Amino acid sequence: MSDRIEALDVLRGVALLGILVMNVQAFAMPQAAYMNPTAWGRLEGVDLAAWLVSHLLADQKMMALFSMLFGAGIVLFTERAEAAGRPVGSLHFRRQGWLLLFGVVHAYLIWYGDILFTYAVCGMLLYPCRRLSPAIQLILGLTLLSVASAIFLFLGGTMSMWPEAERLALQAEWHPPVEQLQTEIARYRSGWFEQFPYRAELAFEVQTFTLLVWGLWRAAGLMLIGMALYRLGVLSGQAGRRTYVAMLGAALTLGLPVVAYGIYWNFANGWGPSSLFVGTQFNYWGSVLVSLGWVACVMLALKAAWLPGLTRKLAAVGRTAFSQYILQSVLCSLIFQGYGLGWFGRVERSEQLGIVLAIWLLQLWLAALWLRHFQYGPLEWLWRSLTYRRAQPFRR
Repeated sequence: MSDRIEALDVLRGVALLGILVMNVQAFAMPQAAYMNPTAWGRLEGVDLAAWLVSHLLADQKMMALFSMLFGAGIVLFTERAEAAGRPVGSLHFRRQGWLLLFGVVHAYLIWYGDILFTYAVCGMLLYPCRRLSPAIQLILGLTLLSVASAIFLFLGGTMSMWPEAERLALQAEWHPPVEQLQTEIARYRSGWFEQFPYRAELAFEVQTFTLLVWGLWRAAGLMLIGMALYRLGVLSGQAGRRTYVAMLGAALTLGLPVVAYGIYWNFANGWGPSSLFVGTQFNYWGSVLVSLGWVACVMLALKAAWLPGLTRKLAAVGRTAFSQYILQSVLCSLIFQGYGLGWFGRVERSEQLGIVLAIWLLQLWLAALWLRHFQYGPLEWLWRSLTYRRAQPFRR
């Protein structure tokens, strides 16, 4: 399509593929291992290296990048609707409403870690902010990011005053005893219907408690930053080379060192419950700068016209990101859950990256092949048709 912005598509493709590096851990290992790497699996040699690389380069960085792109998408969608003389508000809220429903279906039927529900909620709330000046959007975005950080620091600072039962419950959740881990493993190696009550409970928690204390503030803050960066031309590749070099420099000299120090801090403090509240703050903030470093890398590569073949394939993944995101969940469910291969709890972190690579290759090939014959990904087409209340052109 002629109205596509290649830089946004490529960035979205990078974010979509990169987010699987972290999501695969949630599919493959007990829930506690996602935040606390000492809770399950080997953490030495090649597996330690796999965790370190994933944490430094992907953990929260790809979510940050994807969130910023979603914010940019809100501005882009509403601008184009206004230019076409369409009813912007009704289209926007219908679009977000359908996304919210897709998120509910994804969370309850496939994977509790769905992000679409959170994005839809934030997208509805941020609609009035799309026309704010970039400076105000940046300030408001950083303010919202600070809310979740403040909540976690407050909880960590007051943990000693919690009732003993709550502290013990947190300890069991953060570093589950062997019996609890084995129960979780047996559950995920069972059938779909047997897993449903547990998955539904976790999905509801993500869409309520986690949303209120973390997801809403994090995602909305990053979306506002994305709105500002899009309007400043940073996400669309219109900024100068010096801007991107400066962004990359900030990621390398400040972002990555902060994240790395967080790793040191957590290991030095034994990955206790305080790591959840205090230890996560290093990556929470450092990841924002590292995600901007990813933006800079992609834009510099595009300006230099490096690897044009890979760029086209990444853009194809980005154009079908909704479909590809759900495809990742379906594939990982079939690989790790009991109604598929049942590999849950059996695959170490280094081996998980091998599975990620295989899925990447499949998606890069499949997205490019699909777009030779169709204008949209299948779920993109459905979402667009529901938004406009009429079937959209599909085949080329």
